[in-house]
Amino acid sequence: MSHFVLDARNLMCPMPVIRTQNRIAELSPGDTLEVQATDPGALHDIPAWCRVHGHEVVETRHEARDIFIKVRVCA
Repeated sequence: MSHFVLDARNLMCPMPVIRTQNRIAELSPGDTLEVQATDPGALHDIPAWCRVHGHEVVETRHEARDIFIKVRVCA
């Protein structure tokens, strides 16, 4: 299991979700991906995408204008 970071800051919807989807497609089950974003919609859109595709949102946090969403890749 490995941990990866995706910098999706300064991208507007739907790009943070698309970049997340593309990166997760390259990872293995059990890996984690921390998505860094500034688009407030990412707080809703990425967890919704994860629910639809069976991945687990481990953590979400908001610091100043930065949003961090940690996703565990599931099979």
